Amino acid sequence: MSVNFESRYAIGPKEYKTLDTQGLRENFLIEKVFEADKIHFVYTHYDRYMAGGAMPVSSKIKLETISALLKEPYFLSRRELGIINVGGNGQVEVDGVTYDLNTKEALYIGQGAQEVYFSSKDAAQPAKFYLNSTPAHSSYPTKKVTKEDANKIELGSLETSNHRTINQMLLNKVVQTCQLQMGMTELKPGSVWNTMPSHTHDRRMEVYFYFELPEGQAVSHFMGPIDETRHIWMQNDQAVISPPWSIHSGAGTSNYTFIWGMAGENLDYDDMDKCAITELK
Repeated sequence: MSVNFESRYAIGPKEYKTLDTQGLRENFLIEKVFEADKIHFVYTHYDRYMAGGAMPVSSKIKLETISALLKEPYFLSRRELGIINVGGNGQVEVDGVTYDLNTKEALYIGQGAQEVYFSSKDAAQPAKFYLNSTPAHSSYPTKKVTKEDANKIELGSLETSNHRTINQMLLNKVVQTCQLQMGMTELKPGSVWNTMPSHTHDRRMEVYFYFELPEGQAVSHFMGPIDETRHIWMQNDQAVISPPWSIHSGAGTSNYTFIWGMAGENLDYDDMDKCAITELK
């Protein structure tokens, strides 16, 4: 079987305060997202969100169900799936229909799709499909979304080191989903801060995936309640789980790109409880 998984239970802000560095990393950091010819998933009990990656190299790989976890005949029996390719050009086959998915292109697959396969066009430059999946209550059509299709928002400035472009890709303005939302934020050269000023949203959880980080550089991801923040140092192609009670901001030693994915109570992207930079402790 090509699908590996890890299950993590949710913890609250009181338990979070007792964790040391290792405890923070074990609960929230997803260190390995991609492995050749494998699919990796972390199943978090925050909104039963699943985040992971598929990296086909020698042959195409199938998204098989995880019987011990999902108790369903196929993976998308009661789930929806969002995909953004962060590697070389590839293809995703959904119930016999093939979608070309090049670098930084996204695909939404709705509940009910039975057979999903991933493949790369060039084994020397394999596709790396970053995957997010959430429970679904209805079936919506499969849809490809390119960067040109995305709803774009320009934020920040070079003076405050957070000039960035937000590409809203799998969002209700662009594609119909049950609860999953995904997008990609690209930082301009000279900018390092993301999601600053910070916010929480108690009605939704989120996962960040950092990539395009130059070799030898790192991102310090900040999390926690606004009055007791901690940080997790992250490398390229790693993800981090953000609970609904936590801020989610990062600062890199270089500019980088990250993918945000979220799910929960609503599809209102702007449903945020904002906090001033001077409130952070």
